[in-house]
Amino acid sequence: MQFGIFSVSDITRDPVSGETPSEAERIDAIVQIAEKAEEVGLDVFAIGEHHNPPFFSSAPTTLLSHIAARTRKLIVSTATTLITTNDPVRIAEEYAMLQHLSKGRMDLMLGRGNTAPVYPWFGADIRQSLPLALENYNLLHRLWREDVVDWEGKFRTPLQGFTSTPRPLDDVPPFVWHGSIRTPEIAEQAAYYGDGFFANNIFWPKEHYMRLIKFYRQRYAHYGHGTEKQAIVGLGGQAYIAKRSQDALDEFRPYFNEAPVYGHGPRMEDFMEQTPLSVGSPQEVIDKTLTFREHFGDYQRQMFLVDHAGLPLKMVLNQLDLLGEEVVPVLRKEMESRQDPETAKPPTHAGRIRDKYGDKPARQPKPNANRGDNVTGGSPYQDAE
Repeated sequence: MQFGIFSVSDITRDPVSGETPSEAERIDAIVQIAEKAEEVGLDVFAIGEHHNPPFFSSAPTTLLSHIAARTRKLIVSTATTLITTNDPVRIAEEYAMLQHLSKGRMDLMLGRGNTAPVYPWFGADIRQSLPLALENYNLLHRLWREDVVDWEGKFRTPLQGFTSTPRPLDDVPPFVWHGSIRTPEIAEQAAYYGDGFFANNIFWPKEHYMRLIKFYRQRYAHYGHGTEKQAIVGLGGQAYIAKRSQDALDEFRPYFNEAPVYGHGPRMEDFMEQTPLSVGSPQEVIDKTLTFREHFGDYQRQMFLVDHAGLPLKMVLNQLDLLGEEVVPVLRKEMESRQDPETAKPPTHAGRIRDKYGDKPARQPKPNANRGDNVTGGSPYQDAE
């Protein structure tokens, strides 16, 4: 099972010190956080995509390429890549390049986003967000699997003899998670293509996510990708850890109370009871996280949000020490001992190469001999057999 952290890239005032970090300070901090995640033994670091203040992550592939270059084993991913307001051709190009630069240590999570004003900024209509998401991914899926694509849809200009470059590393497309907090059509989409389904699992009661995940598992099996137990599921989570439970509650409370999303709302204790939020000692966080398996079945990836709501870098790095040293090792052991043997392994580039090629060497796409004008002429690529 994979464990990691994700960030929404917010730049939020620290309610204790009263200071707000600059963009430069926050960007530098997120790189340190990702490096620390690898240092303490976590598997994955993910960053969101936003194009509005107070968020800084408008170019996730640029950031993730930098982090991949500074780490050795860490899988870099997105906590949302906007499939609605990004052109699928550009997504295909940028993430294939990230795949090459990271030597396969990457994947991505697609989502529609929840910031309405972003749509017109990129020439899209939020009223068409769902059909736009479905159509764009249909094209993206083909761009990574066909060397030459002819395509026509509703929301963008047609493509004729188009080749997205670079081709995916080893001719194996990046693994895709489809993230959703409420939409069964997205779970259906993930199941149809045999991709992963990521349930945010942050704000809403477990019963809501249980319905979405159960539906995804049923449809995954319906489309013939495997049994319900073999479906690929990822979960979010939110934690604040201290050696002593009371210290965790006291330290996190001012950040919870002023958090942009849920601040000035329910009491922290009520929110902890009603949602997956874990605030407490390492053992309390372990105990609550283990209940996720009871509710959702075996799953492949567990991500924690630890750097939001104005938490200063020093506190976040301390969280990672506790997560990596005292929480995740126990969770790994407990999850492994309880896991059904039919459960699929977490997605990795190496595993996907084995699934596609077995013991044979991987295909390395390369263009045919240059035939002259590659702009107006035919593609120098040809589909693999």
